[in-house]
Amino acid sequence: MPKDIRKMFENYPEESGALSSSHANAFENKLMKELHQRQPKQKNYKWLSIAASIALLISIAIHFTPKDIEPVDKKTDQTIRLGSISPELNTIETYYTNSINLELSQLEITDENQEILDSYLVKIGELTTEYKTLTLELNTKGVNDETIDALISNLRLRLQLLQRLKKQLNNLKELNLNQDENKLT
Repeated sequence: MPKDIRKMFENYPEESGALSSSHANAFENKLMKELHQRQPKQKNYKWLSIAASIALLISIAIHFTPKDIEPVDKKTDQTIRLGSISPELNTIETYYTNSINLELSQLEITDENQEILDSYLVKIGELTTEYKTLTLELNTKGVNDETIDALISNLRLRLQLLQRLKKQLNNLKELNLNQDENKLT
């Protein structure tokens, strides 16, 4: 059933495909209008982006500006503490405070040792209050050997109390372990 397309068009009457003379001119005019149309003038929004940037910078600056600016108190700048008197005393104070903090961080708190721990911490709290009082005395009366010795003794006593507490807690722990072993046997 394949038919040859040439044979099909042999009997087909030819139509004239002539175009009118004005058709070509009209087509060219339309083509020129479409291709060479004026672009609509775009508005320049550059000034708007600059204004937005400035507004953004101002809002960021306002957000990060400190709100509560407190006047600097001259007394807080001039407080004397043990470590500010000399580099040697600073070393001593740093050593004792670091050692005290280390001992405090190494304490194991359990229900069995809570009572002993609380009693020692009350004593250490009293010594800390006394240390602050001695520091105030250092600021009011001035630097003297008695106050400096009292401050160093206070730090030493706090450290010794913590070391004694640590030994007692270890003894209590060993005692509890021995009792538990005796119960098992």
